[in-house]
This record gives sequence, C-alpha cells and structure tokens, in this order.
Amino acid sequence: MSVGFQVFAQGGDEEFGAIRDVCPGGRDEFLVNIENGGDHCIPLDAIIDVHDEKVIVDVARLPDATRRLIKHAHDSEVPGL
Repeated sequence: MSVGFQVFAQGGDEEFGAIRDVCPGGRDEFLVNIENGGDHCIPLDAIIDVHDEKVIVDVARLPDATRRLIKHAHDSEVPGL
C-alpha cells in the first residue's frame, strides 16, 4: 500500500478517494483524500484487501461522518462528461 493507491468501499465498483499518506506520525491509519470531502484518516484495521494498487475498506468500521462523505463522493459529477 502506498501513496496514490485508489481506495474503494467493499462491494463498490468506483473509487471514492486516493491515499495521501500511510501511517502518518506512526499512527495505525492512513490518510485518504475523499473526493469532494477532503483529507480524512482511515484506520488500518478497516482494510479488507490490497491488490492492483487498490485498497478495499469495510466502511462499517468507519465513523458515521466518514461513511457519509464516501456515500456522496461522486455527487458533483456530471453524467456523460
């Protein structure tokens, strides 16, 4: 897992963000830029799998506020563009 890997919710087919830092300050979490939501820390224990430069997380292990941001990560996209 490294900076730039895309982050997906388990069962999701579209990324909601990208890793900006891994274990900042030695903490057991990684920093993700959530689309339309800014930078947020996600605990390492929420990771289900890492493959092909993709990180899959169990959103049920995340705080409610983070889950809401993930749910709305693509709201500002215009279909067809």
